[in-house]
Amino acid sequence: MIRKFHPCFSLPLAGVLLLVLSQACLAAAPSPEELANATYSVTEEGPGTLTEGRWEGKPYVEGGASFPSLVMAKDFYLAGDLNGDGDDEAVVLLWSSSGGTGTFNYLVVADREHNEIRTLGATEIGDRVQVRNERIEDGRIVLDVVQHSEDDGACCPSELATRSWSLVGGQLKEGEAQITGKLSLATLDGTEWVLTHLKQNEAVAPGAEVTLLFAADQVSGKSACNRYSASVEQGDGPSELKIGQAMGTRMACPGGLMELEQQYLDALSRVSAYSFRAGKLVLNWEKDDEWFAMFFTRLN
Repeated sequence: MIRKFHPCFSLPLAGVLLLVLSQACLAAAPSPEELANATYSVTEEGPGTLTEGRWEGKPYVEGGASFPSLVMAKDFYLAGDLNGDGDDEAVVLLWSSSGGTGTFNYLVVADREHNEIRTLGATEIGDRVQVRNERIEDGRIVLDVVQHSEDDGACCPSELATRSWSLVGGQLKEGEAQITGKLSLATLDGTEWVLTHLKQNEAVAPGAEVTLLFAADQVSGKSACNRYSASVEQGDGPSELKIGQAMGTRMACPGGLMELEQQYLDALSRVSAYSFRAGKLVLNWEKDDEWFAMFFTRLN
């Protein structure tokens, strides 16, 4: 059960229009902000109440470094009618960890009834499953994912699949998965992305546009100020790649944009692997023996 104060409040209604608006407000799906501060019971540790999208339990051993955690995926939020009642429900993705290398993913569907938010269904979708794209189609939750095949090591899923869930009788029931191929550089071909974070906790400043387009053996785009292009090739593993030194135009731009451009192009040349996280593309890069991650949202 998830409980949260309803943001809509009662006022004297004058006329049918206000009544309709009030009823629509009461039926609105819970917002991402509400769900990022709600209580969930999806793991063996029992209920965990998130604070701004995160909960941490007590260490398994007093003074130890391993403890249970639960995190709501940023930027993953769907709203649609999943149970046929005419009102929208909300869908979020949660990650749980016990301090080891495994990260288990859960889909949760929630709605509201009067002043109470409630869980309608929750299900585990697997360890280290990467979500490439998410949507609601015909009353079903549909995810394009990278998951483990029988031959994959625990660290490195490589199987491409489309999976779907329906809300039936208070449970999320999964339909037959469609296996669509193997992860490779070709998976990115024709996709275009916009940079949101140069490092995991360093958001790109508003108004600065950095884009990344994959086309055959080349990447290109806008690097905050100029246009650029560089070669790209498959690395040794399915999620590994190598990006060459970028070539670009030489327009002069304000100092902040030039600085971002230089940092981005330097980081791009250091990328060695990629993955997907809640619909975002993540490029991993290394500098001075430290690892960082760039985050992009999809444009097409």
